[in-house]
Parts: sequence; C-alpha cells; structure tokens
Amino acid sequence: MEIQGKSALVTGAGSGIGRAISLALANAGASVVVADVDHVGGLETVRLIQEKAGNAMFIGADVSTPKGIRSMFVDAGDVDIVCNNAGIMTGDTPGWPEVSLEKIHLVLNTNTAGVIMGTREAVEILGRRGGGVIINTASVAGLGPMPFDPIYSASKAAVINFTQSCAQLNEWKNIRVNAVLPGMVNTPIIAKTGDGVRPAAWLEPAIAATTPLEPEVIAETVLGLIQDDSKIGEAEVVAN
Repeated sequence: MEIQGKSALVTGAGSGIGRAISLALANAGASVVVADVDHVGGLETVRLIQEKAGNAMFIGADVSTPKGIRSMFVDAGDVDIVCNNAGIMTGDTPGWPEVSLEKIHLVLNTNTAGVIMGTREAVEILGRRGGGVIINTASVAGLGPMPFDPIYSASKAAVINFTQSCAQLNEWKNIRVNAVLPGMVNTPIIAKTGDGVRPAAWLEPAIAATTPLEPEVIAETVLGLIQDDSKIGEAEVVAN
C-alpha cells in the first residue's frame, strides 16, 4: 500500500514504538490518529508530528475494553491503516506468580484482547473502504518461554497465532494483517519490567549483553510491512 495520502490509527502511540510508528507514518505522508490512555504522551506525539508539518490528532483510548475499542474507532473515523500496538508488561512488583488476578486480567486484555478486538473493528472500517492494512505488535517473547513474565509471553504468542490466522482476510476483504516481533527496544517498557523506574533484576543481564534497538528501527519495519503487498499473515522478527 502507498502510505502517502492515507489515514492511519496507531494505538499505544504516546511513547516508544507507537510514537515512532506514528512519526514515521506522518513523515511518509499519512494523516495519523494517535491513540493512548496516556493523554500527556499522546498529545506530545501529536505535537512532534505537527512540528514537522504533519497531520495528526489525539484520541484518549483504553483498548482493554470493548467500550474503549468501539469509542476509539468511532472517534477515528475512516482509516486505511490500523496499528494495534498498545501493550504492557506484568512487571515484578510483584511479579509472577504473586501478581494479582487484576493485573493478569489487564495485561491479557490490553495485549491480546485489545489486538483481537482492534482487528475486528478495523475489519469493519477497512472493509467499507475496499481494503487496507493491519499491523499487530507482538514480540520475540511470544516465540518461546519467558519464565519471569509468562503472562506477557503468552499474550504475545497469542498475537502471533492470531495474526497468522487472519491471512485469509486478504482474500475475503482485501485486508492484509501482519505482525512485527521486536526484540529488546529502548522504550519505557524496559523500566516497567521492574518498578517503573528501574528494569527488573532478571532483565539486567540481557541489557548488559546486547544493545537495545531504537524504536525507529521497528517503525521502519512496520512501514515496510504496510508498503509490501506480498506480506500477508507475516510475523516479522526485528532483533539484534
């Protein structure tokens, strides 16, 4: 798909990968709907886009609930590209297995149900416009066990399987669904593995052993998945 002149919705766009995707889409000529529960971060993303003469608007959106998803798509209007990017980690305060049932519920509803519901609603919008592209943010953590945060790992494994299972939407509705699987990325989520200020102790050896990718690298991959019409049901890994 040619990005120039299109409209895109990006969730979790108030920081990190979502912000980088939003900026990259705007730079490629798309109008961007920035969606996040973080109003301050979301508005900052909009400011950064507009600072470079891009077109963007902010929507406060909680993708963990059906009500939040429905409201987001109503407010976003017609779009051609949907990036279901919002995601959170369980963290280690407390971590597995002491974590509360409420936190488990929130992680799964945000990371997995949010992507599935976001795709479901996107199909309605994109279908009426004759087709489009959906990009889901998974993780390399979904490719294998993650003993210190199995909830996050499971949530991302589900996103990978779901995305691959949506390949037939290309034949049915001219909608391509793909996923990007980042490795460790230099975003605020690293600190959120721990107490929100410092990363979890279990992550520190991995941080020491590698250089985290910058969010812009992931955004570049996302743009490639959008532009390459041969990519259907792909799960593209981006890691060092």
